[in-house]
Amino acid sequence: MAWCRACPVHLPLRGQRRLGWPCRPSPLLPVELQRVNHTASTNLRILRSKFRVPPKMASAMSQSAQIDQIAERVDRLLVRYEELQRTNDLLTARLEVTRQERDSLQSRLNAARSRVEALLERLPEDAPPKDAA
Repeated sequence: MAWCRACPVHLPLRGQRRLGWPCRPSPLLPVELQRVNHTASTNLRILRSKFRVPPKMASAMSQSAQIDQIAERVDRLLVRYEELQRTNDLLTARLEVTRQERDSLQSRLNAARSRVEALLERLPEDAPPKDAA
């Protein structure tokens, strides 16, 4: 590679590399992407080789993840149980109010029925019909 005397010398800083030809001004990358910023890579081969988890750790992690999932489900079930318990208590109270209202209406109905029967007993039995005249 021949350097052009017209171009100022651009020396890369530590961890940077030059892009493009030496005689053209080129941007410098802040880091070498392949070695330093490998987690941003979408290349599965690179990701698999760098982040391979040993089998014992993988099983421990999966067991831990399963325990966390079970704990979360238990928490949700407990919250749901408390909600259902509160709903049941409210429905029980509402049912009791409805029963009291029903009993009250039945007693009023029985009282009205007895009054009507008392009035019917007071009527004379051989009263002529009013419309027969």
